[in-house]
Amino acid sequence: MSRNPNRERNREPNRGPDEAGAAPGAGAAPGAGAGAATGAGSARGDAAGAGVAAGAGDPAGGGSVASPLRFGYGTNGLADLRLDDALALLADLGYDGVGLTLDHMHLDPLADDLAARTRRVAARLDALGLDVTVETGARYVLDPRRKHGPSLLDPDPEDRARRTGLLVRAVGVAADLGAHAVHCFSGVTPAGTDEDTAWKRLAESLAPVLDAAATAGVPLAVEPEPGHLLSSLADFHTLRRALGDPELLGLTLDIGHCQCLEPLPPADCVRAAAPWLRHVQIEDMRRGVHDHLPFGDGEIDFPPVLEALAATGYQGLTVVELPRHSHAGPHHAERSLPFLGRAAPASPSRTNRSGEPSATH
Repeated sequence: MSRNPNRERNREPNRGPDEAGAAPGAGAAPGAGAGAATGAGSARGDAAGAGVAAGAGDPAGGGSVASPLRFGYGTNGLADLRLDDALALLADLGYDGVGLTLDHMHLDPLADDLAARTRRVAARLDALGLDVTVETGARYVLDPRRKHGPSLLDPDPEDRARRTGLLVRAVGVAADLGAHAVHCFSGVTPAGTDEDTAWKRLAESLAPVLDAAATAGVPLAVEPEPGHLLSSLADFHTLRRALGDPELLGLTLDIGHCQCLEPLPPADCVRAAAPWLRHVQIEDMRRGVHDHLPFGDGEIDFPPVLEALAATGYQGLTVVELPRHSHAGPHHAERSLPFLGRAAPASPSRTNRSGEPSATH
């Protein structure tokens, strides 16, 4: 849900991953308290051109055709920028919002003055007209020696509680920012841990987070992550059923991950995920290789994916996820929005009761 529904959308942009390696089971390509993609075709290649306005060009020669989708860019792909500079860049380029990863270089979730920092970020987002999703995939925010550690699956209950605590805090930050969801993932099953035990730990560790989400009214959006316990859409449903299908438990769908390992083509994944969709991440990717790629460098045909996403009525942000491209973050941010605008469907014209085109979309 947009925090600033009346702001100008899809403004004219300026002109001027996590783990690589084979994904488990990959084969041939088958087609939500601080206080509160089937194959790659010509459409994909045509959309890869940079320096084009976000949204397909108006045949009459003026302006852009607005898309019903709302695009953001993840701060984990802008880690070399100060947060204020990153937000200003995204607003200037015409993004609708930002996927804000809570991390030490931006909004540190462990800072003593988190509440005050969150208020300042909320004010800045409002001033820039940016919506936000809170993401929790920072690599070393809890442990400087263990990537994404500790996790919700760790054998040590105190370590699991640290991750749970971080997610509860993220829910509070999200509420204070007016975020539309909090993103999280399960973690990798620890060596020596059987699957039943891992699923039990995951459900128990998320229960307090879901309680906080219910209190704050902010959905928790769990991401299937290649190599993790919860790595697929089927796994999301395993968790959902284990928890009794709580209202605030939703799904983060990463379009690249669908290309990487799901049995369905990405557009079909979008349709299958639609009832639980609370957050979307997007990038290019190849089958069987978990490597987040800039648009046009992988195998995904994006127009059918974005058409399917628009048809679901999804209202949250679709966030570009290029965490290993921070060294050229501004370049990829500038290039990504025109790509998505060209690949996305245009909003259908709406008419008012008199039959005249509506001024809103």
